[in-house]
Amino acid sequence: MTTISWIIERLLVKPTEGSHTDVVITADWRCNGVDQGFTGTCYGSCSFAPPSGTFIPYKDLTQQQVLDWCFANGVDKSAIEANVNQQIANQINPPVIAPPLPWLPPTVPSAKVAAP
Repeated sequence: MTTISWIIERLLVKPTEGSHTDVVITADWRCNGVDQGFTGTCYGSCSFAPPSGTFIPYKDLTQQQVLDWCFANGVDKSAIEANVNQQIANQINPPVIAPPLPWLPPTVPSAKVAAP
């Protein structure tokens, strides 16, 4: 089973916006997945309109609040997680492989000879 984790890696802020300070305008996010030692990742950015209504001071923000803003502003959580899962599935069962050319003789590893 794939373990998915979402991370906010960076926030870009405007020092002042109207009467507010440190207003988040962009969040850089990453979605990581791991399953049986195989990994997948997607990353991106999400921009936000100037605040209206309730304003949360920068120092009081949580990662989950910012992720929720991303999901509410166009980041398709289900599609991103499906992409990460597909990356992992493709590592476990590659959809394309490169077998040896059939007209070449198979290579046999040579034995190392110890020096006298």
